[in-house]
Amino acid sequence: MRAKNRLTSSFIKTAPIGKHCDGGGLWLIKRDDGGAQWVQRVTVHGRRREMGLGGIPSLSLSEARKLSERWRKLAAAGRDPIKEREAEERAARREDITLEILTADAFESRKAELKGDGTAGRWLSPLNIHVLPKLGKVPVTDLDQRDIRDTLAPIWHTKADTARKAMNRLSIVLKHAAALGLDVDLQATEKAKALLGKSRHVAKNIPAMDWRDVPAFYASLEEPTLTHLALRLLILTGVRSTPLRNIRLDQIEGDVWTVPAESMKGRKGATNPFRVPLSPEAQRIIELARPHARNGFLFPNTRGGVISDMTLSRMMERRGLEARPHGFRTSLRTWLAEATDAPHEVAEGVLAHIVDGGVVRAYRRTDYLEQRAKLADRWADHLTGGAGQVLQFVGAD
Repeated sequence: MRAKNRLTSSFIKTAPIGKHCDGGGLWLIKRDDGGAQWVQRVTVHGRRREMGLGGIPSLSLSEARKLSERWRKLAAAGRDPIKEREAEERAARREDITLEILTADAFESRKAELKGDGTAGRWLSPLNIHVLPKLGKVPVTDLDQRDIRDTLAPIWHTKADTARKAMNRLSIVLKHAAALGLDVDLQATEKAKALLGKSRHVAKNIPAMDWRDVPAFYASLEEPTLTHLALRLLILTGVRSTPLRNIRLDQIEGDVWTVPAESMKGRKGATNPFRVPLSPEAQRIIELARPHARNGFLFPNTRGGVISDMTLSRMMERRGLEARPHGFRTSLRTWLAEATDAPHEVAEGVLAHIVDGGVVRAYRRTDYLEQRAKLADRWADHLTGGAGQVLQFVGAD
């Protein structure tokens, strides 16, 4: 019997259910539902592979033999026909593998890791603003270090932090594309960094007020306005601006304010909220702010939301101060270091900083609320004109 071309057109029309070999690895598979399909068997690097070629009648016997010949030659050359065909299919729909499409796909895969599922848009914004307008339509398989260099060069030295974030996001997108089986250059971003060189930008810390000067500023916030009250509570608690501005009445119970986990920066995927101890002074400020509350928010604005971060910053600007609201966290942390002997992990806990590794945290199931409450009371005493003497800290365990 012939080694190849064993089947005939007439046989195919009446072929019984089962597998029928045409030779050269080409098989006709007749199904019990009456349908039939061509399958090509090849061996690549000692491993047998099967690939569907198409069904009958859309693919005739002669057409199946031509495809069989083509894929056999590729396999003989040591190339995987299935992967080659997938690459051809991707090339045929290049619009589906553009950087823009893959960026959106990568973002969808990472949303669960981002605060609020990434609804604030901060993960995407460096790419949306600085990269996708230029490279969005480029297939990721064509993207190289020169494309990335030319795109980020204008901001590499002037907006270094944004450029760094854009480069990191690009690397994540390329890894996502590689995981999908696309032939991308995973080293493109590192090569682009080498071409761009070291950034000349010098990072600047947010200006902060010396902790010794904070009481005078705190005393100057004497008006019962939302801005003054919000700044006072910000200074007293040491929290970041976002949870402070979004504080809700139902988060406050007695002398504890419970901030939802998703509102805490650096706690992505966390399930535990953060408890903030409220000193008597902080509770007094909250009571002064209660008449302003609207829709459950303690610090609302006139448009139904909450006061903006710029509201607090501009007030300090108008006073000619270099320090900014976020800098009061630095003031508090420095006071903790210089005016108390609070253990490191407790002092860091005051600012909701995560310390130690996951294993240590898993066994250390405390948020040091009692110890932090004592520190909050002493900090409030310092702010309101107390002696500010060194606090001897006891009971850290």
